[in-house]
Amino acid sequence: MDTTMDQLRTLIMVHEAGTALRAARVLGREQSSVQKQLDTMNRNFRELCGEPLVLKQGRGKDVLFTGTGEALVALARGTLGDWLDGIHESRRRLGTTLAVGATRLTLGHLAAAGERVAEEFRRRAIELKVGHVRTRDVLAKLRAQEVDLVCGTVVTRPDGDRELEAFEVMEWRRSGVSLLTNLPASELPGPTVPTSELRTLPLVVSAGGQMAGVLRTWFGAEYRDTLRIAAEIDTVNYGLELLRSGVLRGCMLVTKGVADAAGDPGVAYGRGLRAVELVNDTGPRLEVLLGAFARRGERAHYDAAHPLNLLWNALAEGNARWRREQRWPTDGLEPEPFELGSSYDPGES
Repeated sequence: MDTTMDQLRTLIMVHEAGTALRAARVLGREQSSVQKQLDTMNRNFRELCGEPLVLKQGRGKDVLFTGTGEALVALARGTLGDWLDGIHESRRRLGTTLAVGATRLTLGHLAAAGERVAEEFRRRAIELKVGHVRTRDVLAKLRAQEVDLVCGTVVTRPDGDRELEAFEVMEWRRSGVSLLTNLPASELPGPTVPTSELRTLPLVVSAGGQMAGVLRTWFGAEYRDTLRIAAEIDTVNYGLELLRSGVLRGCMLVTKGVADAAGDPGVAYGRGLRAVELVNDTGPRLEVLLGAFARRGERAHYDAAHPLNLLWNALAEGNARWRREQRWPTDGLEPEPFELGSSYDPGES
């Protein structure tokens, strides 16, 4: 019963590393210190349970964990995990730390909001932890309480989405789904095409990202086996260049805003490409929603000075400013990289 948290951590590390020597190297300690802790726990648990935790296998060989040792390692992992979760929850409640996630293409907007609160965070010694979140994990990270706020995109439905009911949503942009194509009108007349016809069209697709989620929703998890995949891409820019070059003829799903802008002769990425509107006859109507997300009701539990509310409000201010100053595509400007990339980000699978 005198076992300490530090001893439990040492036991876990020996289990992962295999020997006291390798565990000592990871922990930055002397081997003798680790071995002493191991010997102490072995002695104590032999008295408590009638069995030591580990058995030596010979010089240079990994130690053998007994049944009691394996059980204690599992218990130690849970104990230390719960302890750390409790500390993190206390720090979050008191406002001394804030964990934020962002997809690659929303990081710029998060950084701009971070600058607005940086001085206040420094003055109050608030620790801001920022981590990369893949598009597919935007809501999952919030559910698991790994982050307090996340910026990214989700595929949703215009008439409401039950999945979003558990979250507070700050909507930045929302767009339907369209096609960009270099196919001649004789092959794909337009100006509209039913979504069911995507089965017959040569498509430029990626392994992940929001548009892969759209295809998965409409055609099932095995959509790659039923659709005509003309090319797989890593980045949206490569997909656009591929179509513009004429190396292959095909279509690529993008948000309706990006497709509409392609018709503007001043928008370089759309030159030589044609927008075709999708008419849904396959599954639910889908949209790509870009914004910031938090767990519903959590901000209301905190006062206005809590770091979560401060950063949320800074993001809202940045979005309001963008809406006031945003002019594309009415004056022929290129879309901002954030708008184009977040509409279809295959790199974030």
